[in-house]
Amino acid sequence: MYALSCGQIVFYREDGIHLGKEGVRRQRLNRPLILASVMLGMFLAAIEATIVATAIPSIVADLGGFSSYSWVFSAFLLTNASTVLIFGKLSDIYGRKSIFAVGTTIFLTGSTLSGFSVSMTMLIISRFVQGIGAGALMPMATTIVGDIYNKEERAKIQGYLSSVWGISAVTGPLLGGFFVDFLSWRFVFWMNIPLGILAMAGILFFLREDVEKKTQKIDYAGSIWIVLSVCSLMFILVEGGVTIAWDSTLMFVLAFATLIGLGLFVYQERHAAQPMMPFFIWRYPVIRTANLATLTTGMIIIGVSSYLPAFVQGVMGYSATIAGFTLTAVSVGWPLFSTLAGRLLLKIGYRNTAMIGGLFLVAGAIFFFMLTPDKGPLWAGAGSFFIGAGMGMTSTSFIVRIQNVVNWDMRGIATASNMFMRSLGSALGVALLGGLLNNRIQSHLIDNGMRDEANVDTVNTLLDPNLAVSLPGKVMSELQAGLTSGLHIVYIGILILSVVSFAIIIMFPKQASKRVE
Repeated sequence: MYALSCGQIVFYREDGIHLGKEGVRRQRLNRPLILASVMLGMFLAAIEATIVATAIPSIVADLGGFSSYSWVFSAFLLTNASTVLIFGKLSDIYGRKSIFAVGTTIFLTGSTLSGFSVSMTMLIISRFVQGIGAGALMPMATTIVGDIYNKEERAKIQGYLSSVWGISAVTGPLLGGFFVDFLSWRFVFWMNIPLGILAMAGILFFLREDVEKKTQKIDYAGSIWIVLSVCSLMFILVEGGVTIAWDSTLMFVLAFATLIGLGLFVYQERHAAQPMMPFFIWRYPVIRTANLATLTTGMIIIGVSSYLPAFVQGVMGYSATIAGFTLTAVSVGWPLFSTLAGRLLLKIGYRNTAMIGGLFLVAGAIFFFMLTPDKGPLWAGAGSFFIGAGMGMTSTSFIVRIQNVVNWDMRGIATASNMFMRSLGSALGVALLGGLLNNRIQSHLIDNGMRDEANVDTVNTLLDPNLAVSLPGKVMSELQAGLTSGLHIVYIGILILSVVSFAIIIMFPKQASKRVE
């Protein structure tokens, strides 16, 4: 068996011999079990994309508040984005095991509260808590793999990690549709509890770390300022023109808070002794380009996973189970092409592999741009598959490349910075696209003389088949037309983002960069 000495965490062979800073621990028993635990932890976050998106129309129909539809996703993504960097830094100081356990505990607490929610407000608050925990799960899982596998193994193992998305693709829609159609949407959240406990137990028992603790300061202020900025911006994007007038005092206050929060965040990160987001890593082309592309692809994937079920159920009139299966294609394409990317990386290079993924993203976005109610679920599923393929190719290229250019003591924060950009992209994406959707629906209803008969929140009824039949014919047809028009605007946005993503990927460095110390 091998051991690994990496910065502050030192691994030893069973006979006590220390094997060096960049060695690799190969334990016939431990590594497979650690990997299994890591994959199970990732599954908790991965399944959120399919199972919650499948159930959200029923959740909104039960709790009300379609205008808050995007906040169910935004709340989760906001705290995820704002804590992922802190957890990444904490893991470099205190080790991966303890941070993984803390994150899992918080995630399960949020899941439990979400399942008990009796109002949309309570659900959104619970999702805030759940998102904090998720801020540790994904980066810790990827970082642990980076620790216990060497450079040549990481590309292959990243393919295994991406298979988690395939597993969640098969189980997520099935479970989500089953819970919604036969039990209750609340089980969508409660099912996380036994899985989370099992994943945490696996890491606690099988991951061995000897942490050399050092006194370091954590940049909590940076997290506060980025939360203030992003949260204010999300309110502007989601509620602007719907519940908050563009020329209102509150809108100006939110805009001011966005700018002040961003300015204070930049100032804090430039002057903090140990910043949450070390700006110097952005000087390296590999990290800078990968993170920028991850920001835009994060906006793409959340746009597909959040709003496709609403189209399939509210516009096409299919069940939650069918809507879930259209999302399945995303998570089928993701692991398949992530595994392929792991093999291509060493043959054609990181840039070429990522560019192929970028082309898949554009192809998938074109499918959604051309999506109409008569196209049916198969057309939607085809678009989802291409999006998933593109995400698999690009995300694997970015993560493996980043981990290969940094040392151990920066691997946690470097990996977390990429996760942060995806979470930030998802948070901003769901807010931006949700704002476009709400504004378009409201404008359509007003333009067609439905101001008194319906509003954005009336879409709640449209998403519940049992309640939809009670709507007057004209109201139902106008709601469907408004939802169709609004979602088409969303898909135009996704197409633009896919083109921007490809343009950024073209700038991905061809040659190996100097190692980040």
